[in-house]
Amino acid sequence: MRYIGLVHYPVVNRAGKRIVSAVTNLDIHDIARASATYGIEAFFIITPLERQIALARKIIAHWLKGVGGELNMDRKRAMETAKIVPSIEDAVAVIETTHGQPPEVYATTAHRYSQTVGWRQLRGQLETQAVPVLLLFGTASGLAPEILDSVDGVLEPICGRGDYNHLSVRSAVSVALDRLFG
Repeated sequence: MRYIGLVHYPVVNRAGKRIVSAVTNLDIHDIARASATYGIEAFFIITPLERQIALARKIIAHWLKGVGGELNMDRKRAMETAKIVPSIEDAVAVIETTHGQPPEVYATTAHRYSQTVGWRQLRGQLETQAVPVLLLFGTASGLAPEILDSVDGVLEPICGRGDYNHLSVRSAVSVALDRLFG
């Protein structure tokens, strides 16, 4: 009952303006592989733009039905976790339909947030509760503020040793999944 969402809208750019970010080949590949490794039931690629949806479908189809899947069965298996939906609400609806209850939704951010949930705290909850969970990861410069304000919890930032804190989303997903499910 573990799910992740790679959110392309609503996210913000460096100036804090709400945008729709671009779907990228590397994010789809690497996050699908991390999802399969850590037992994620579905990795939702969340974008409302038809052209971005078509691109994501093409990338995934290459590995599921095309020559990519024939040559690399491990990649095919990983891509089976990837699902495309136009909104966070649609991802929540899929999970609710599957499990008969809505998921708890947690967001990630590279910034300090007033109400954060610690990694150990959430891991403990996940080990003892039988509710579906959706972890949201923002692309571009992160999730829009209204998303952070609407979720069940915001995870504390992943911080390194220095003051630089701008991991690629695919790296952040891998770190987060290992902290929670490793």
